[in-house]
Amino acid sequence: MARDRRPPFLRRMTSREGLGDLDGPRIAAAMDELRDRSKATLHDRLHRVRTAFGLALQAGLAAGLAYLVSHRLLHNPQPVFAPISAVGTLAASVGQRFRRTVELIIGVAVGVLVGDVLIYFLGTGAWQLALVVTSAILLTIFAGASVAIVIQAAATAVLIVTLSPSTQNLELPRFVDAFLGGSIALLVTAVLLPLNPLRVINRAARPALDLLAEQLDACAEALRNRDRGAAQRALFRLRENKEELAALSEAIEGAKETITISPARWHRRSELTHYAEAAEPIDRAMRNSGTLIRRAVTMIEDEESIPEPMPDSVAHLAESVRLLRHEFAVGEEPEQARERALRAVSEASRAYAEGVGFSGSVVIAQVRTAASDLMVASGIDQEEANRLVRQAFHGKDQPADASPTAPPVG
Repeated sequence: MARDRRPPFLRRMTSREGLGDLDGPRIAAAMDELRDRSKATLHDRLHRVRTAFGLALQAGLAAGLAYLVSHRLLHNPQPVFAPISAVGTLAASVGQRFRRTVELIIGVAVGVLVGDVLIYFLGTGAWQLALVVTSAILLTIFAGASVAIVIQAAATAVLIVTLSPSTQNLELPRFVDAFLGGSIALLVTAVLLPLNPLRVINRAARPALDLLAEQLDACAEALRNRDRGAAQRALFRLRENKEELAALSEAIEGAKETITISPARWHRRSELTHYAEAAEPIDRAMRNSGTLIRRAVTMIEDEESIPEPMPDSVAHLAESVRLLRHEFAVGEEPEQARERALRAVSEASRAYAEGVGFSGSVVIAQVRTAASDLMVASGIDQEEANRLVRQAFHGKDQPADASPTAPPVG
């Protein structure tokens, strides 16, 4: 009889074929999860590239222009500081670029002053450099300066001490280049290559709103299937929303700056105001939806009754978020988003009438509250949003306390 020379793992796989490959389904599921994760990672990276593309163009243009102006017009033989200042200004958090330019100039002035004075009395060397940097930092901190000014003052002091012995008259070009670089960065931002503020906000809002909609959908499906694990995963994912919300807030601040200093974008002011006012209620909707999903987990754990309209209510809430994102992006009045939010409240009313436990009543209350948040984000004032939610829940316009056990709004 011939000896089986195959590797041991192949022999073990063959021996299990008659009984069926018990590991096959688990391996296939793991591979599917890895493929989905890699696709999501690639999608996220491409989204970040698209979001940063405009900033990269602005930074490249500003650096090139700063170099040309400093070298050709001001005859600076080593125009290093101007492009660095331009890029440093654009690298600041959007919405703070004008402030960053002022900080650059102040920081340079302090660094030059401290460096020159101490070099005049003490000369140059390692211990003099240490003293100059320490003095620049302490002086700017004493004056209540920002971190950016402190860093710029210290960096300038280093350059003054280390380069002054070999480069004459460094102080004035350094100061001029800082002013030049920051000014050119603002010129590019405001006139030559201003970004479309609404497009920037749309791109930043998409991840936050998609995250909210996806986790509400996952919660609805978990309620239908009484799947505690799925609901818990949705809760964990929604709690990781700080990056998305921070990106949205930063985009709104940047858009405000753009329409303030860019004449080409002044006509967008009214639209931007709408977006800016939507940021806070979207943040509240995120937090209230987190409470909703957390109580959904408890409902499943405690084996409470889950009326059929309850998952539908949560799913309608998710669809309202998606519609809000779409109608914002295309510049339409978000009427469909409002209608779907009120439908979520109506379904929550049906679920409440069928009977729910303690956690179920909290879920219904959070549906109402999140729906009110979305209505406010759509441009309706808070009082009117609450009235419409009460009307959708009770079936007619009456105070929320008309029914003693009705879950409150907010």
